[in-house]
Amino acid sequence: MDTKNLDLGLLVTLEALLAEGNVTRAARRLNLSQPALSARLARLRDALGDPLLIPAQRGMVLTQRAVELRQPLHEALEGVRRVVTEGMPFDPATMEATLVIAGTDYQQYALLTRFSVALRTEAPMVRIAWRSLDVLALATQLERGEVDLALATPDHAPAAMRQRQLYREDYTVIARPGHPAVQGYLSLDVFCALEHVVVSPEGGGFSGPADAALEALGRRRTVALSTSGFLVVPEVVSRSDMIALVPRRIADGWSDRLQVLDPPLTIPGFAIVSVWHDRTTNHPAQRWLRERLTTLAAEG
Repeated sequence: MDTKNLDLGLLVTLEALLAEGNVTRAARRLNLSQPALSARLARLRDALGDPLLIPAQRGMVLTQRAVELRQPLHEALEGVRRVVTEGMPFDPATMEATLVIAGTDYQQYALLTRFSVALRTEAPMVRIAWRSLDVLALATQLERGEVDLALATPDHAPAAMRQRQLYREDYTVIARPGHPAVQGYLSLDVFCALEHVVVSPEGGGFSGPADAALEALGRRRTVALSTSGFLVVPEVVSRSDMIALVPRRIADGWSDRLQVLDPPLTIPGFAIVSVWHDRTTNHPAQRWLRERLTTLAAEG
């Protein structure tokens, strides 16, 4: 093994290769061309005396030596990053960054809209990319750096990732003004008799958080429409005699156009957490952005 030819740039390249296990993805992560990264991989193989990545039935896999290097190398480079960044002046007004945030349409409406608007004044050189939350792919997206931060319920947050509670949410009922059966109050009988709109993020579901609570009381409701997102629900309710159970932050945005009512039974709320990879925990810009989001969530 000839390590005298290993510089910091090569070690950062090695970290990306070991994290991704794929030359193309590592090149994208480092903003390098694939030929340039392949050349660096050849230098790393020569210096370490190990192929590091070898062909497999599907793509490439890490050698045993590469697996052993992955975590210690990451920890060592994180230490270098902390040494470099600690004590350096940090000014949100001049920082340049791109932040990719994953969340549902509800989370985008409830929090990310205000966050993005606030950053235009406080950190105008930060670009924000919203993308839909894919619960099944989230852990991989965070590991690869495809997503920097996600908003999710705790049960959808990957166990290996860092998380922090942002706020708790409860449910409210919405109905159109002038609804013949809803005049500022909603009884349990009326709630069960009216047709409902429900949100099924995976699509096609006709039950929601109210149904378990109703079942415990020996009651049922009628679900007429299922949709995959929250933002269309108030529009549908405003044009029909259907009602809907929605998070309060959605209802608040429509309080001047819809009746907003307390449910006639106890329906448990839920928490929203921010989720990120340990790799970005001590990054100054990422840390400031997470703290700013947390502050906005508390204010909301």
